[in-house]
Amino acid sequence: MSETSAVILTELEEELAWFTRLLDLRLRAYFGSADPKSGERSAGAPADVQPPAAPDHGSSKSSWAAFVRKHTPTLVERVAVVLALVPYLRPRLLDVFFTKNATFDRRLTEFGGYRVDDEFEPTGETLAFIVGGDSLEARASVAKVLEPEHWLIKGGVLKPGVAGRDLLPMKSPLRLSPEHLGLFTTGRRPRPALSADFPAQRIETVLSWDDLILHPGTLKQIREIQDFITHGNTLLHKWGMASRLRPGHRALFHGPPGTGKTLSVALLGKASKHDVYRIDLSLVVSKYIGETEKNLARLFDRAQQQDWILFFDEADSLFGKRTETKDAHDRYANQEVAYLLQRIETFDGVTVLASNMRESLDPAFTRRFESNVFFPLPRAAERLQIWKRGFSPLAVLDPKVTLAALAEAHELSGGSIMNVIRQVSLAAIAEGERPITADDLKHAIHRELAKEGKGA
Repeated sequence: MSETSAVILTELEEELAWFTRLLDLRLRAYFGSADPKSGERSAGAPADVQPPAAPDHGSSKSSWAAFVRKHTPTLVERVAVVLALVPYLRPRLLDVFFTKNATFDRRLTEFGGYRVDDEFEPTGETLAFIVGGDSLEARASVAKVLEPEHWLIKGGVLKPGVAGRDLLPMKSPLRLSPEHLGLFTTGRRPRPALSADFPAQRIETVLSWDDLILHPGTLKQIREIQDFITHGNTLLHKWGMASRLRPGHRALFHGPPGTGKTLSVALLGKASKHDVYRIDLSLVVSKYIGETEKNLARLFDRAQQQDWILFFDEADSLFGKRTETKDAHDRYANQEVAYLLQRIETFDGVTVLASNMRESLDPAFTRRFESNVFFPLPRAAERLQIWKRGFSPLAVLDPKVTLAALAEAHELSGGSIMNVIRQVSLAAIAEGERPITADDLKHAIHRELAKEGKGA
C-alpha cells in the first residue's frame, strides 16, 4: 500500500469514527433510556446533543483534507458529505435505520431514507435527524444545503435524486458524485464519459509546443492565453483587478480546417495541467424546452469546480448569424444562445470556441471575446517544417523527392500534409517498407486536394 493510500484510509477511518459517535449520541438523545432497536422513545429523552469535534487532519495533503481546508464546511455540510460516503465505506452503520416503530409496526418516518429492496440510502431527512433529531431548525439547515445554488450541489459534490423520479429534495437519496467519491477514496477523480447527461469529451495530446507549427502572430496570441491561465489569479486578486475585469478568459479560434486549432487547445491544457473538454453541441441542444439550459448549467458548474478548459468546436453551428425570428423554435434557439453567452461570460475559467468560418458568426457575439485568434494556412516555410517533422525516422524518401519543392508548390494545411504523410507511409509499409517516391506523394496530394474541392 502506498503512503498516500494509507493516509487516505486513516483519515476516512477517523471520519467514520466521528460519524459513528455523532450518530450514537443522536440515537441515545432521541430514545433516551429506551433501546433504539425497540423503536420506543423514552419520555425523558434530552432534546439535543453536543456534537463531538470533527477530526482535524492538519496539513495533510490528501484530497479529503484539502477539501475540508478549502471549504471549511459547517457541521451540517460535513455530516452531509460523510453520510453520503457511508453507504460505500461502511453501510452497516446505517442498519439502525431499519428500526420499526413498536406501536405501528412500520419504519420510523423521522429516519427518512430511500429504500430499494434491502438497501437503505440516506436522504435529507436522515441528515436532519442526525444533526438535530426532530428539530425544525435542523430541517431548515438541511433544506438550505440541498438548494441548487448551495456549493455542495452547484459544485457537483452531492447529487441528490433518482433518475426518472421527481422527488422532493429532503426525500431524495443523498449521493456523492462519482468524481468526488473517487477523489475522496483514491485521491483521483474518475473522468466522466461522454453521454446525454454529460455532453463533453476530454481531449489530450502526446505532442508538445515544438510540434505546433504556426504563424508567429498566432503563436504569440496563444502564449497570451497561457499567460492568463498561469497568472490570471494574480492579476485579478493580488493586483486587485477583479472588480474591473470580467472573470475568466474567452477566446475565438477561427481559420481553415487542419490549421492547429484543436491541437492548440489541447496543448494549453497540457501545459497548465487543466483538463480540456470538447463540448458536443448535438448533445447539448435538446428538442425539449428548457433542457438545453439544464445541460449547460450542469456542464459549467462542473467545469467551474474542477478548473476545466471548455472547448466548443464548430461553434458556428450554434452561434451563426440569426435570421429573423419566425416561430417558437427560433425564439427558443435564441434563448439557448443567450443563456450560453451568459454562462460563458461569467465562467471563471477559459472557454475556447472554434470556427472554420468566422464570417458566419454574429459580430455581436465575437466582440465579447478577449482573444480573437486567426489560424491561417501555413506559409511555404512553415509547410516545409511540417513536411520535415511529419515523417517517421524510419521512413525512407526516394532521392528524387524534394520536400522544399512540395512545400512551395502545394498550399496545404498542416492537417492535410499529415494526411498525405499517413497515406504514403502506409503504402510504403504495406509493400515491404520500400522508399516513398515522388509519384506516391503526387497522387496522395491530388487526393487530398480533391477532398477539399480544389484542383491539383
